[in-house]
Amino acid sequence: MLNTAAVRRFSLLLLLVTFFCAARDARAQGFISPMFGYNFGGDAGCPEITNCEDKAFNWGVGVGALGSIFGTELEFSYTDQFFGKTPNQDSSVLTLMGNVMLAPKFGPVQPYGLAGLGLIKTSVDLTLSGIVNDDNNQFGWDAGGGLIIFFGRHFGIRGDVRYYHSFQALKLIGFPISSDAKLDFGRAAGGVVFKF
Repeated sequence: MLNTAAVRRFSLLLLLVTFFCAARDARAQGFISPMFGYNFGGDAGCPEITNCEDKAFNWGVGVGALGSIFGTELEFSYTDQFFGKTPNQDSSVLTLMGNVMLAPKFGPVQPYGLAGLGLIKTSVDLTLSGIVNDDNNQFGWDAGGGLIIFFGRHFGIRGDVRYYHSFQALKLIGFPISSDAKLDFGRAAGGVVFKF
């Protein structure tokens, strides 16, 4: 398990790398993008992207820079009741990812693919025969793609699908849940984009 100081140092390094890489394209414009979506597949409480009644909704925000071909993004998201809704369990997942984007611009349309590294933090509270609270900080990666459609120079909408996977096994009270319990899940999200 990572200590808090290591997580802070890693987060600061990730933020600095993301913004310094964004400055490579002289025509790159900064952006901020609030998003809302839900998790599916893997360890999420919703097994498929469609036909799911128990969606674990998430919210988040991405900040970064987009050029005419490349971009970078620092993306934060939070999901409550990640492992599904049960009377004796509360769970959440927080992600903080630094992504590199391949995002060629075609007029007002900008499709993109992305990949990155970052932090995946899980929190589980069990209240069966006592209170058990366990947090896990793990390094992980994400990959995905989507589409941005701009309406003018400074405003657009976006939608994407991403896949998240941790490098370390998920543990509960210090013990691995199984021999290969690496957290993984997909996320479908949409939002708005403000360019500046």
